[in-house]
Amino acid sequence: MNKKGITLRPEFEKAIFDLGFSEFTEIQEKCIPLIQQGKDVIGLSFTGSGKTAAFGFPTLEKVTPGKGLQLLVLVPTRELCNQVADEFKKFTKYRKTFIVEVYGGISIVPQIDHLRYADVVVGTPGRLLDHLSRGTLSMNNLKILVFDEADKMFEMGFLEDLKRIILRAPKNSQKLLFGATMPLEILDVIKNYVSNPEKVKMQSYVDKSKLIQHYYEVEKNNKFSLLAHIIKTNLKGLIIVFCGTRRTVDLINKNLNKQNIKSEALHGGITQLRRSHITQAFRDGKLDVLVASEVAARGLDIKNLNLIINYNLPKTSREYVHRIGRTARAGEEGKVVSLLSSDDHDNFRNVLEDKSLFIHKLKTPEFERVEFIRPQVYNRSPYRRFQNYRYR
Repeated sequence: MNKKGITLRPEFEKAIFDLGFSEFTEIQEKCIPLIQQGKDVIGLSFTGSGKTAAFGFPTLEKVTPGKGLQLLVLVPTRELCNQVADEFKKFTKYRKTFIVEVYGGISIVPQIDHLRYADVVVGTPGRLLDHLSRGTLSMNNLKILVFDEADKMFEMGFLEDLKRIILRAPKNSQKLLFGATMPLEILDVIKNYVSNPEKVKMQSYVDKSKLIQHYYEVEKNNKFSLLAHIIKTNLKGLIIVFCGTRRTVDLINKNLNKQNIKSEALHGGITQLRRSHITQAFRDGKLDVLVASEVAARGLDIKNLNLIINYNLPKTSREYVHRIGRTARAGEEGKVVSLLSSDDHDNFRNVLEDKSLFIHKLKTPEFERVEFIRPQVYNRSPYRRFQNYRYR
């Protein structure tokens, strides 16, 4: 491979060869040497840019197996925790390293047992603080602290948790922060704990010349019918449909299934085991459509993704950019389609505040009105039942 002057330990070079790397990406080329030199780094990069390898290889090199916890990676969601840990296990194929995942929603007991032997921990802020308060996780020997998707952790309200965790890290430990953006609130917090960080800003990895951004105006009661039409006419690659709430995710997924579309729902209310199975099935091409909430899909790096559909518009241009960043990568064409009904106009105006976005209105195509089933709550019963609504 073209290593661009970057040298890793032989066991990691071998792992890179097995993984089929042809060359380092821009963020990897810029960050790996800085991290190897012991610099604190603030890296701006998006999902799919290769940032896990950018901080993974040089930090894992510095871990001596069997000497206690030396590398701690904080992530905002359970899905990203699984993803980073899985990548780390591939990176350390030829160096036996005990990597432990720590997140909520499952029993804490196995985690307590595993942490006794951990060399590396990847975890979410809340559960990590739980372990710190219990004394089941020690940061005394920590060499490197990584905040992955730091901007998302801030958006999710974890700023105070991040402060508490960084205060527990040894002062001389190396600190690395990665995110699509870096809000001033985070920079203000870390300036007292990070020593003259090197700032690495990656050029946009989305090829805007190959990213088609469209929107359709549609009546609210015809919105699902248009969605079904778009999916059925674009089944040549994987599709993610973004919805605004868990309830909408479930509702749209159930109705897509009734249209014989292979889809699954992904949101925070689904068990971790189920979420892992769904994301893996989607990566493997066993599903055509993933219907997801923004938080649940955060950090997912999906190959062969050719269409993003915004069933509900995000509230900010930043969230919109996060979504579209999953397609049109590495020279591939990508497409984003947003469905605008009366409820979406305020959010759409917020998205358009980013003047670099070029979203074109298309004439709404002719489409078949299909049956849409929504839950109906009856006054005399505590149970939800389903009632058929036919939109014509």
